[in-house]
Parts: sequence; structure tokens; C-alpha cells
Amino acid sequence: MENLVFLLIMIPLAAFFTGLGVYAMKRKKPMWFWSGSEVKAWQIRDIPAYNRANGWMWIGYSLGFWASAILGLINVPAAGILVMVVCVLGIPGLVITYNRIYKKYKA
Repeated sequence: MENLVFLLIMIPLAAFFTGLGVYAMKRKKPMWFWSGSEVKAWQIRDIPAYNRANGWMWIGYSLGFWASAILGLINVPAAGILVMVVCVLGIPGLVITYNRIYKKYKA
């Protein structure tokens, strides 16, 4: 039963971050970072490349949640630890990666 509850939480969460990545890649305007700051088109010199990089960043982040969902089928406590590691290391990793992307494509 705990496997089912874990999957009901992890699969939508992983799908959300994957969907966010796909959305970022298809966007015509510059994708913003989740912190609420807006990126204007004049701030980015190559919007499609910037959005692709941003999309891959989110898809990469989602992989940890997909992995924990799969691990949750076998061992829920270990999958829970993996989720904590993904969050604790992944959120600062997102910030660092986004800053690198922004600096690379900044006009």
C-alpha cells in the first residue's frame, strides 16, 4: 500500500517537472526561472537556445524523481531518501545551472 501512495505522489511530481521542461523548450518568449523573476526578450540573445537549455535543466531535475518512483516499487524508504537527496542537492543545482544558462545567453 505504501508503494502505491508513494507512486501517486512521485509520478505526478516527476511528470510536472518533465512537462515544465517540454513547455520551456516550446516557448517562444524566454522561459523564466521559478523564483518569480521575469526574463524579457531583449535580455536574451538566442531565445530558442536559451529555452532549450532551460528545458533540459528541468528535464534533468525530473530524472531524480522518476528514479525515485521506480525505486519506490522496490524499496519505499530508500526511494524517500533519494527524494530528499534530489531536493537538497537539486534545488541549489537548479539555481547554479540556471545562472550559468542565463549568463551564457544574456544579451
